[in-house]
Amino acid sequence: MLELYSSGRITLRRPEPADAQAIFDCYASHDAVTKYLSWPTHASLNDTHAFLKFSDAAWTTWDAGPWLVEERESSRLLGSTGVDFQTGTRVSTGYVLAEEFWGKGYAIEALRAVLELLKNSSVWRVEALCHIDHDASARVLEKAGFELEGTLRRHTIFPNLAPEPQDVKLFSRIMW
Repeated sequence: MLELYSSGRITLRRPEPADAQAIFDCYASHDAVTKYLSWPTHASLNDTHAFLKFSDAAWTTWDAGPWLVEERESSRLLGSTGVDFQTGTRVSTGYVLAEEFWGKGYAIEALRAVLELLKNSSVWRVEALCHIDHDASARVLEKAGFELEGTLRRHTIFPNLAPEPQDVKLFSRIMW
């Protein structure tokens, strides 16, 4: 996988330790942004540093992992996307953007860039989950070329919503 990729208005790049403050300030510490995510809102930079360690481990194991999404012209941080290998041929993906960039097409562009990066890989199936009530995210996934497969009941804990597993919509994209 590439550690840097540009497409349209965005660039995807591997996170670095020096990005901790920007990640924390841009999106990871914002309740509205993290509401429907499977990880807790970052309460301190220690949480963001833990994410960066997770990122490094993913990149070491799979030669892929989280990418930061930046505006191509200004290098301004917009959010994050990436892949999490489930097997050698199946990955999950998702995205998070700072609230000021919602509704501007960046999430769709980021997901399409991820799919482009996976084109010449061993990946056959890309999955994405979203909370059953997160209609905006479902629309983003559909616009990026994912198909709704169904609902997984009591599947994922969203720590910023409730302590028990919630229902999610399962979307997929078959690569070949």
